This record gives sequence, structure tokens and C-alpha cells, in this order.
Amino acid sequence: MIIFKDEQIKDLFAYCNKGLPNESCGLLAGIIRDGVKTVTQIFYLRNIDESPEHFSMDVNEQFKAISQIRKSNLELIGNFHSHPSTPSRPSAEDIRLAFEPNLSYVIISLQDREHPVINSFNMKGGIAEKDQLQVVE
Repeated sequence: MIIFKDEQIKDLFAYCNKGLPNESCGLLAGIIRDGVKTVTQIFYLRNIDESPEHFSMDVNEQFKAISQIRKSNLELIGNFHSHPSTPSRPSAEDIRLAFEPNLSYVIISLQDREHPVINSFNMKGGIAEKDQLQVVE
């Protein structure tokens, strides 16, 4: 399970909408207790591909984010990216590029701009399984 605050979800949606027509991306950090991941910090990173169909995170920004996560005694929980015109589910490329089975892969669909959809997935061995995502006040 992954837990977000309502305000974090609103900020994610706003960030991804601002990045249109391209995919947006970033890292998620926080606390992991008994398999429950609580997001406490979101790192909004630049999609250097500047593409509506795929993303690559800026390496320098990733290093800075990981450094900040370590300095803050947090854990890397996962990453997020948006799908500007497709559903909130992993593409074949998303599954192929999933490098760490313990991370959460959060996908935000902007297919319906008025009603964005967010889902989290665990990906291992070429299989994506939907994870429980909870939003709290």
C-alpha cells in the first residue's frame, strides 16, 4: 500500500497538467513501515525526452533528489510519471524499464483532463500488479 496526502495528489495533478503535452515525472520519498509506504516528499524532475509518449528523468536532478532523501533519513518509495492521453496503467515500455521490484510505480492519466486518474503498481519479472493507493487528509 502507498499513502498520499490529498494535497500531494492535487500538486501531482497540477504538475502533470503543467507539463502537457509531454509526460511528467519524478521521485517519491517517505517512510516505509510494515510494507506500508507513506509519501512525505515528492521530487518533481524534468523529462529530458520532452515527449508525450515516454520519459527520462534528468540524471543530475535524480542525484540531487537521492542525496536529499538520504540527508532527510527518508527512503526512496518509487517514482511517478504521467500518461497525457492513455489510461493509468503501465505500458509495455514502463514494464520493461521497471528496474526495482520494491519500488512503487505511480502513473497519472490525464486522458480526461477534468478527472485525472492515479494508480500505483508493483512491477517484477515483467508483470505489473496494481497496488492499493490511499489518499488521506
